[in-house]
Amino acid sequence: MFGRVDAARRNNSWRATFDPQDRNKPFASGAFRWVAKGTYCGGGRDGEACVLKWFKTGCVFSDTYFSMDIKATNKAIEIVQKWNDERLVDRIVRVNEAQVWVSQDPCPGPGYNNRDRRPGAGERCLVEPFIENYQKFNSNSGWCDRSSPWPRVMQALSHYSYHISKGELLLCDLQGGCYQNGVVLTDPVIMSNNRRYGVTDLGSEGISNFFANHRCNEYCRSHWLKIEGTRKVFRKVRGTTMRPYRVPYHVPTRHERNLMSVQENRQAVGVLENRRRGLHTLVDKLWGRHPVKRWFQRIFRRTARTQHRGGGRRHRDPG
Repeated sequence: MFGRVDAARRNNSWRATFDPQDRNKPFASGAFRWVAKGTYCGGGRDGEACVLKWFKTGCVFSDTYFSMDIKATNKAIEIVQKWNDERLVDRIVRVNEAQVWVSQDPCPGPGYNNRDRRPGAGERCLVEPFIENYQKFNSNSGWCDRSSPWPRVMQALSHYSYHISKGELLLCDLQGGCYQNGVVLTDPVIMSNNRRYGVTDLGSEGISNFFANHRCNEYCRSHWLKIEGTRKVFRKVRGTTMRPYRVPYHVPTRHERNLMSVQENRQAVGVLENRRRGLHTLVDKLWGRHPVKRWFQRIFRRTARTQHRGGGRRHRDPG
């Protein structure tokens, strides 16, 4: 057996280098991120391989994705730590803890391909240790690999996460590498009843969908919580399934803060009123140029002329 091991697998370094060719042509990509390989410089992992992850062009809410990634990873580490402490299997499971680093890479040079863009100077990226023997164990849509023991252990870990969270969460979309003493995971997905973990959190429907496809194996325990009356909602796919994530538009404020003065309130209302008037003016201009309006105007004018002429003939003096 093994002593207590930290479930988080950290960088333990403060700097890394990445070959320009690797940055221009990443070796892997996900739904909205590129992945390139590099090498740590200094620290406890000096000379070891690492990976750089950055968001593709068009991810307008990259700040939200960063926070959601880190939030899901921290919760996954917490769950995996409890799994290891209970020693349900004789090997350990760890999770890569990615950190947000700032790229010092200069602007791309000649031959730069915008489709395979690399992060520029000042752009934030995720850095974590490189994983060997990479494979996918299950997904967040109910797909799972049952070909060998480790994928079945990962299915049991997903079931365990629902039990240990008292039916609030489910850890899934487990992927990583198998080593002699255990497994290292990366990019886990947390599904919650209120969808608080981003675009890959499929909510209560995703949790129900998981159990509709799940079959307990030799690593599950009979007393673990389950969902009765499950239903299949999502099509089983190996990749990660996403749902649109709405960024909250309501900004909470503390109650102890002072209210705006009457003058500030009037100024705020005036700004909103000016914006409303400007919007109405823009709509009027666009509608004035719209061909449909011109078509209606021609019909109305033709009808008015016809009625006027007909009326004139009806009231003409026969004498």
